[in-house]
Amino acid sequence: MLVTVFCAPRDRPEITFSLDVSPELELRDFVALCELESGIPATDIQITYAEQPLQDPTRALGAYGLKDGDVVVLRQAERRPPPQPAFPGLPHIDFSSIAVPSTSSGRRPTSQQRQTPNTQQQRQQQQQQQPQQQQPQQQPQQLEPEQSPVPPPPPSLTGSASSPQGLDDPALLREMLLANPHELSLLKERNPPLAEALLSGDLERFTKVLLEQQQERARREQERIRLLTADPFDLEAQAKIEEDIRQHNIEENMTIAMEEAPESFGQVVMLYINCKVNNHPVKAFVDSGAQMTIMSQACAERCNIMRLVDRRWAGIAKGVGTQKIIGRVHLAQVQIEGDFLPCSFSILEDQPMDMLLGLDMLKRHQCSIDLKKSVLLIGTTGSETRFLPEAELPECARLAYGADTRPDEIADRELAEALQRSVQESEQH
Repeated sequence: MLVTVFCAPRDRPEITFSLDVSPELELRDFVALCELESGIPATDIQITYAEQPLQDPTRALGAYGLKDGDVVVLRQAERRPPPQPAFPGLPHIDFSSIAVPSTSSGRRPTSQQRQTPNTQQQRQQQQQQQPQQQQPQQQPQQLEPEQSPVPPPPPSLTGSASSPQGLDDPALLREMLLANPHELSLLKERNPPLAEALLSGDLERFTKVLLEQQQERARREQERIRLLTADPFDLEAQAKIEEDIRQHNIEENMTIAMEEAPESFGQVVMLYINCKVNNHPVKAFVDSGAQMTIMSQACAERCNIMRLVDRRWAGIAKGVGTQKIIGRVHLAQVQIEGDFLPCSFSILEDQPMDMLLGLDMLKRHQCSIDLKKSVLLIGTTGSETRFLPEAELPECARLAYGADTRPDEIADRELAEALQRSVQESEQH
C-alpha cells in the first residue's frame, strides 16, 4: 500500500514523501524508512495517524487501521535536557528528617515512611552542600519556560564556528549580497522589496524588511502545520497537502531542467532573411506558423507598392492579437539571393515588423527551414539563404529591444541619434 508522510522537521521546511509498504510492516521498521527519507533520527520521530500518536513499535501498520492512500504526520520530538538529580554525588540517604526550603516542601517524598539511621558526618556534609546545590537545582526550573522549540540554524547557513549567527546576521547577509552580482540580480527578480531595501544603503531598513519577511514566512509555515496536523482528513487540509506535493514536483522538475537543459531558460532570436521587394532591401521574418504573407503599411510605402493595394480585401487579421488589414497586393516580385520569386502580400496597418513570409509562400516555393545549417532552402530553385544573426536583425526583433517596440519609436530614436552625430561632427570641424 502507498502511504503519504507529511514531515514537519524543527529546523527545515516541511516535506512530503510517499512510501510503498506492506500492511504487515511493523511501526519500528516504518520509522526506520522515514528516517532514511527525512534525515530525522528515529529516536526523535513521532508518527501520528487520525490525530492519534502511534506508540507500540512492534505493532503492524495494518493493525493501526492504515490503508492504501492514507496520510500520516511525522513530527520531530523536541529534545529536552535529561533531568539532573537533585543532589548528585551524595550517597542514598534519607532526607525526610532534614528541613528543606519552602519552594520544594511540596515535593517531599511520601513513599518513605521509615527512617534509616545516618551518621552525624553525613548530616553535616549534606547541610554544607545543600545551599550550594539549591541554585543549580532551581536553574533548570527558571530556564524551562524559556526553552522554545526554535532550532539552531542549519550548518549550511552558519558562517563559521566562531560566528553562530552566520547568514542570520543582516549586516553579513547584506555584504554577501552586495559582493555577489549574480545573487543580487536574482534577488531583484524574485524579491524586489528586499532588493530595494538592500540597494537603499540603509541597514536598518534592510533589517526591518528581512525580519518582516522571515516572520511572515514562519507564520505561514506554522499555520500550514497547524492546519495539516489538526485533521489530516479535512478537505482543506487535503487540498493543502496536494498543493505542497504539486509545488514540490514543480520545483524538482525545474531543478532537473536547469541542470540538464539550461538552454531552455534562455531566449532565442527569430528567423530573419535578407531579401528585396521592388528593389528595396527588406528583412523578412520567416514564420511557418503564419497562414499568409503580410507586410506593414510603412514597408509597403518604402517599397512603392501601396498603389497596388486592393482595398476590397480589407479585413481583420487574427492571431495572438488582432490587426486591421488595409488590403492585398496580389503580385509583387521578391528577390532572395539571385532568385526572383512572385509573391502576394496582405498589408497591415499597424505591424512592427516589415515583412513576414507565411506558409502560403513557403509552400508555394517549396521552402525548407534547415536549423542545422541555419539556412532557408528554396526548393523550386535549389538556392539557399542564411538566417540573420541577432546583430543584423531589425531593432524590433532584437532581444535588447523586444517585439513590442513600435516602428515610429525606433525611427524617432534613430533620427535623434543621427542628429546628435551630425552635431558632433560639425563641432569637430
